Amino acid sequence: MNIVRNLSVVAALALSLNASITLDGENLTSKDIAYISNGAKVDISKKAMQKVKKAHEILLSAAKDGQKIYGLTVGVGLNKDRSFVDAKGNLDAEVIEASTKFNIGLIHAHCGGVGEDMPLKTARAVLATRLNNMLFAGAGVQEEVISLYKEFLNQDIIPVMPSVGSMGEADITILGHVGLAMLGEGEVYYKGEKMAAAQALKKAGLKPLSPFGKDSLSILSSNAYSAALASLALEDLKHADKMSKLVFALSLEALNGNVAPFSSEAASLRPFPQFEATAKQIREILKDSYLWDKDDARALQDPLSYRDASYFFAAMSSSIQSLESLMKIQLNSSDDNPGIFIGEQPAGAKFQESKLFTKGGAVVPTSNFEPLLWVIEFEKASIVLAHNSKASSLRTIKLSDDNFTHLSRFLGTDKTVHAFGAMQKPFVALAGENEFLANPASLDYVPVAGNIEDVATNAPFVMQKFFKQIENFYSILGMELIHAAQAIDLRMQQNPNLKLSAQTKKLYEQYRKVVKFMDTDRPLTGDFRNSAKFLKEYK
Repeated sequence: MNIVRNLSVVAALALSLNASITLDGENLTSKDIAYISNGAKVDISKKAMQKVKKAHEILLSAAKDGQKIYGLTVGVGLNKDRSFVDAKGNLDAEVIEASTKFNIGLIHAHCGGVGEDMPLKTARAVLATRLNNMLFAGAGVQEEVISLYKEFLNQDIIPVMPSVGSMGEADITILGHVGLAMLGEGEVYYKGEKMAAAQALKKAGLKPLSPFGKDSLSILSSNAYSAALASLALEDLKHADKMSKLVFALSLEALNGNVAPFSSEAASLRPFPQFEATAKQIREILKDSYLWDKDDARALQDPLSYRDASYFFAAMSSSIQSLESLMKIQLNSSDDNPGIFIGEQPAGAKFQESKLFTKGGAVVPTSNFEPLLWVIEFEKASIVLAHNSKASSLRTIKLSDDNFTHLSRFLGTDKTVHAFGAMQKPFVALAGENEFLANPASLDYVPVAGNIEDVATNAPFVMQKFFKQIENFYSILGMELIHAAQAIDLRMQQNPNLKLSAQTKKLYEQYRKVVKFMDTDRPLTGDFRNSAKFLKEYK
């Protein structure tokens, strides 16, 4: 089910592809991920590379101490009880060879995703996400691993990765394909052309990776796929949130609605911060609109889909705020197990606190591959998006109803037969689909890996269905927009001096360059598609 689309058109337009983003493991944002997914190159800070080198030294020091290290000296998953590499107090050629053999086998054993290959923009986002996580220095990889991630992005070598196969507790069966490409195996897209990875590395002047230590585990065991999808989805949601408020404002003008519920007085009576902020935004969007003037024909109380809009938008803004905070941490931290801690002193003197330490730090078993905190927040945002989808649909139905608008039935003219009369079905269908997609998916799993991995989140699927909801939402908003613009035209026929706000006037005028007034009946499929596209690209 490859329903993911990179909708981040705004991000693509906002940054020149010749620009470069410096990664340091500390300051990456979801907007940066969107830029890189659309072709921006990356640099790496010297400070971050120093931390990477230090973390690798700590890892090797712990191995020399004889510590059991998951994914290095012992196996992974249920095989953690099996020894694979014995450092024997040193790292001689025999040990290095054994470690490399183990690392290569680990990559081979974790390439098993299914479904369609992910889009190249998504794959770029995955590489950027994992690279920045590694620069936090919890992975303990060789510097060569970091260099290959950077070169893959900057020279446009994108591993062919399947889109399905992760339960959301580290995307191991998908990310293994990144390691495969670094070995010079499997396939990649080199400057957009699909070819063998070995051929692409040769063309780019790069040597295949000789993995060692914890390189392979660090490459494949993370939530980089899920987190990349989450970052792209968050950027798209932020744009959709802005567009929904603009479309609503024009829709309210189309209805000749009552602005009283958005007044500062109304908001102050129930001061939820996001509600107050949203009401203020709507007032600003509608500044100097004719809706602030007296009109005896205007209803005292509008339908709830209009009157309660501040609450629906506030819920979306609240979700965005929470997700932005959570994703900032996810993108700028380590989700490695084990993770490398840089620091000289243990937290306490107890055996379990001090046994993991070696010179310069510690190799710490973790559960940091668990993405539940932000997956659950996306599940909540999915419900919020479904509410907003339904509210938009209900507003659009009102715009076709002459009892509410006091305009012509179905917004027709004396030349139309049925106008928008049959056009309620498409957006109602999409709103119904978004309601279905709001059902939680994070609970649908069974224990795997010898009953060790007995919880999961289905993070990639949560994000894939969220992308589908956003896509549907743009179509729903586009259909509200075409109805609102039609109603505005009809009002202007009655009153050529009708005054829209500056922001809604700009929206209306730009939209009319793309979708024209419906004077006579015409097929509307193309107009609906163009309306959604217009909103995705609108600045």
